[in-house]
Amino acid sequence: MAFSRKKEGNISSALTKKLHQVPSSNTTTSSSASSNDDSFQVIDIPSTISSTTENVPRVLIIGAGSRGHAYSKPIQRLGLGQIVGVCEPMAFKRQEFGQRYIWGPEARVARPHEEFEDWNDFVKYETTRRQRVAAGEITAERDSRNDGEWMGVDAVFICVLDEMHTAVIKALAPLGLHIMCEKPLATTLEDTISIYEAVTREWNMLGKKTVFGIGHVLRYSPFNRELRRLVREEGVIGDVISIEHTEPIGWWHMSHSYVRGNWRREDTTAPSLLTKSCHDIDVLLWLLCSPKNAKDATPPHLPSTVSASGLLSQFRKARKPIAAGNATNCLSCPIEKTCIYSAKSIYLNKHLSVGNTGWPVKIVVPEIEDIFKSQGKEAAETRLLEVLAEDYKSSTPDEEIKKRSWYGRCVYDADNDVLDDQTVTITWEDDPLPNPNSKSEELGELNGRGAKQALFHMTSPTAKICERRGRIYGARGEISYDSTTIQVHTFATGRTETIRPEAPSAEQGHGGGDDGLAVQFLGAVKAVLDGRDVEKAQREWLGFDLEEGVRSHVAVFAAEKARKEKLVLDWKGFWEEEVEGRMGGAEKEEGSERVVENRLGKDW
Repeated sequence: MAFSRKKEGNISSALTKKLHQVPSSNTTTSSSASSNDDSFQVIDIPSTISSTTENVPRVLIIGAGSRGHAYSKPIQRLGLGQIVGVCEPMAFKRQEFGQRYIWGPEARVARPHEEFEDWNDFVKYETTRRQRVAAGEITAERDSRNDGEWMGVDAVFICVLDEMHTAVIKALAPLGLHIMCEKPLATTLEDTISIYEAVTREWNMLGKKTVFGIGHVLRYSPFNRELRRLVREEGVIGDVISIEHTEPIGWWHMSHSYVRGNWRREDTTAPSLLTKSCHDIDVLLWLLCSPKNAKDATPPHLPSTVSASGLLSQFRKARKPIAAGNATNCLSCPIEKTCIYSAKSIYLNKHLSVGNTGWPVKIVVPEIEDIFKSQGKEAAETRLLEVLAEDYKSSTPDEEIKKRSWYGRCVYDADNDVLDDQTVTITWEDDPLPNPNSKSEELGELNGRGAKQALFHMTSPTAKICERRGRIYGARGEISYDSTTIQVHTFATGRTETIRPEAPSAEQGHGGGDDGLAVQFLGAVKAVLDGRDVEKAQREWLGFDLEEGVRSHVAVFAAEKARKEKLVLDWKGFWEEEVEGRMGGAEKEEGSERVVENRLGKDW
């Protein structure tokens, strides 16, 4: 089953009952992920792979790393779109990606418009292609290879390093393409606002909006969709009073990504609250701030204050075992065999030795899967140990050190500076709006917009890896959740309902959120291609607009400012100064030549 340009995907029927209709005091139910709420339109996910590529969005993937594959797998498996191009500087990754999703392993070689070493190359190519289409040089009739070059690209997934997002988005926006950018949108507040301004300006210049998605995948997991339905649609615990939400990073995951890996330094990426947990902050605002559903035209219930505290507690030299001496690399460390953070233990013993050539081993050695298949397990282990042995000296310039990851480096003697433990508190004040549909039994006239607070905790020394957990306290009951199970206790009856949303398959990342976002984003693109209003498609399929996507990022930057300056920030004042105050001055027009050139063929 694939999307057809002639009709929209089917809306799933509701498969769960309202909790107050369940008679038993302590019951367990299994819930479908596709409950019929209006938060956004959810399509039925196909159960079989579709080979049909007609009348589906044509997709370009920028960045053939783990996130590029995370979205490409469901696009291909579910027939959501046709991947027609890839931008990736590493030849090995580019070829592997293309063989898997575009030109096949042996059928043929890549065509020039299917692979690009750099995203700038695609922008130049696409500008020229549109000029050639306008001149009649490329047409359906002249497409002798029948490869669809004359059709171009409908949508782009941006899956490059976080610090590259701003430049890529600004270059693509004038082309009028539908964009899905991996989270975070940008690594600084300034860049976030400049993206917001640039995209909206280009919409005005083009005379039309485009679908814009952000990789806040937690919104689209079956589990979180069900949790939000219960809290906001069903109101099973009444008005929310407070939420405690924890993201357990995972003890060795922290060392892999935020001590040795790409996201270990603020000056090369961003604070860990942004790179690791911006979609947790987004989920909290989605639960407490955003309109109830896609049909709800009421304004968001905006926060009142933001505060935060945090520290780098564990992964620093003060905690380095004395017995490790001056060793800076695991392979030369005298206590390597007993250290739980031994790189050899994590990457070789726990993963490669048992046949896992995927994450995290593939991050350390991108070509590890090919080596394992073509040369055998021993050769793969040898190559892995070679990479883990790579290290730097105290005399190595910092500019060289921060250019790459050092996966064999001692976690207590690395160059990391991002936090490994942090809390954020967001509060709301009463902000009632008139509601003619209010029920007499509701508490007061707050209509779900009463004072409340959210407490978020990001922490690294945990057994669970990214399996969020928390409690939601309401006026009529409380909810506890742990990424697989939701328990709802109702005060009036004393009953506890246990709900287990339909579990995604193991290959679906972020609890099915990766698949869910791919489905919803391309569903919105498909709807627009079929003639639907883009703003309606954006709201109905993705469940948010650009301002809402920016808002959760601004909340992260507000929390960081509050932490560093030991403040309780006023949200309204921060937004007015840092967002509205920057709009109109974040970026000046780069010249009329760019504007004219990139708008050629805007209607194709």
